Amino acid sequence: MTAPASTLLYIDDDEALARLVNRGLTRLGFDVVHTADGESGLARLQQGGIDVIALDQYMPGLDGLETLQRILKIPDAPPVVFVTASQDSKIAVTALKAGAADYLVKDTLGDFIPLLHVAVEGALKQAMIRKARDDAEAEVHASRDRYAALAAEREVLLREVNHRVGNSLQIIASLLHLQANSSGQDDVKAALTNAMGRVAAVAQVHRRLYTSHDLKSVLLNQYLEALLEDLRRSAEGNKMSRLTLQAEPIEIDPDRAVAIGIIVNELVMNAVKYAYPDGAGPIHVVLSGNGDDLELSIADDGVGLNARTDPRSTGMGQRIVTAMAQKLDANVERDPGHHGTRIVLRFRRINTPAPAKPASAAE
Repeated sequence: MTAPASTLLYIDDDEALARLVNRGLTRLGFDVVHTADGESGLARLQQGGIDVIALDQYMPGLDGLETLQRILKIPDAPPVVFVTASQDSKIAVTALKAGAADYLVKDTLGDFIPLLHVAVEGALKQAMIRKARDDAEAEVHASRDRYAALAAEREVLLREVNHRVGNSLQIIASLLHLQANSSGQDDVKAALTNAMGRVAAVAQVHRRLYTSHDLKSVLLNQYLEALLEDLRRSAEGNKMSRLTLQAEPIEIDPDRAVAIGIIVNELVMNAVKYAYPDGAGPIHVVLSGNGDDLELSIADDGVGLNARTDPRSTGMGQRIVTAMAQKLDANVERDPGHHGTRIVLRFRRINTPAPAKPASAAE
């Protein structure tokens, strides 16, 4: 299928030359429309259907430069080739700076028509390239806007999911807390309290994500402070009056935060149950970092690990700590120089393969 002919608007007060341009460019495949001055040319342009313009400088009324300025104010204006009989290069420079696609000098015999054809073809190609570029940039911007809208919607949905999950887990933790308080058996109360702490450790991560500016990370100092506050309100809370936290504001991904929270819960509850047989005592949780290398310690000044015996122990706490340490690729060690019990975990903020040592110091 043959492409439709391009339409040239030729604005020039020289009627004879306009007829030459009409004949010459019509033979070359153009439809030519002629107007004799700038005002009528602008009026014809407003009617539409013009692909390219050839514009003379010297005309009655608006001259070529004034007409050019008004053309270029029209949205999606066609390209303009500036045509004049003047040899003054200043006009050419001014026209090109003003936005003309090309410039050429005409003669009265029409010998410039082949050059005009080349200039018009070049202007049309430049306009097509510019339009393709603008369309591509517009599509890129539109795609970015769509992506931003989808990302914002996804963030809202993720926040809502975290909010709902956090609330649901908190309800479960509260129910376990009530059940523990109502139990008259110490071993049942301890088991329910441990379960409550484990659920609360996961719930706190989701609550942190719901209120955080970043859904991909959790601030460990805030998370651990909230987690320990939950433990203080637990059935064993009267034994945690001297539970302290010293933690740096370290960001970590939510999955690793859950593992850290569960480990802290297990080791703190372990200290509560066994470190001070005659009552409460200090328990210290410390988190520090050096770049991506992190260290977490849970320490007490109690009877020491070797004195901790309980025939009712199931070893669940030890298995949980071991599993979470493997998830973190953490080394778990007991500090032999500490009076009482001090368990130290060393791991990296981001997951890197490293053999984890058995966490034999837990319950």
